[in-house]
Amino acid sequence: MAEAIRDGLRLEAIAADVAGDGDTALELLSTHTYDIAVLDRDIPGPSGDDVARHIVGSGSGMPILMLTAADRLDDKASGFELGADDYLTKPFELRELVLRLRALDRRRAHSRPPVREIAGLRLDPFRREVHRDGRHIALTRKQFAVLEVLVAAEGGVVSAEELLERAWDRNADPFTNAVRITVSALRKRLGEPWIIATVPGVGYRIDTRAKAAHGGEDRG
Repeated sequence: MAEAIRDGLRLEAIAADVAGDGDTALELLSTHTYDIAVLDRDIPGPSGDDVARHIVGSGSGMPILMLTAADRLDDKASGFELGADDYLTKPFELRELVLRLRALDRRRAHSRPPVREIAGLRLDPFRREVHRDGRHIALTRKQFAVLEVLVAAEGGVVSAEELLERAWDRNADPFTNAVRITVSALRKRLGEPWIIATVPGVGYRIDTRAKAAHGGEDRG
């Protein structure tokens, strides 16, 4: 059925990837950026509910449409409580799915976060793209999350604890060196002159003067 839906969506100029189980869905979400997730709640491995929790917890703001045979009011209520934006029960007409997907996309477009620019950096949270002085820079999801927090601070200092809280999850080990390692790797990805400055004993910030500099020392 998933493949038939995918083929039908393609005829409507909507590209889609298919994940036959929860593990595949989570793997695709970790490597690709999607506009909308259509989830069947009853799938092998991590359930559709688990995948929904992951999407909501990631903070990506990706709309979720739950597509399932569970049509009781309690089922729908629990789906919306998990973070679903819409709910379509089986059997359904492909045309209705298309209409709902387009409605979700319109709503998403109206709530797109603004593009931020600072010191030659251009960060687009919606497209999850980063450019520095016009050059595209490929980042991992964690690196992008850290950079997004730093850019939002507009040159202000962000502590390692705050980065851990906002770019990782609540269960992250407060004594981990993940922040230092990620910032160091991110700094190298962004290239010279170094644009992420370390404030010893305090945290990290975007160096708004970096664009005019001519290099620097990579400090973790």
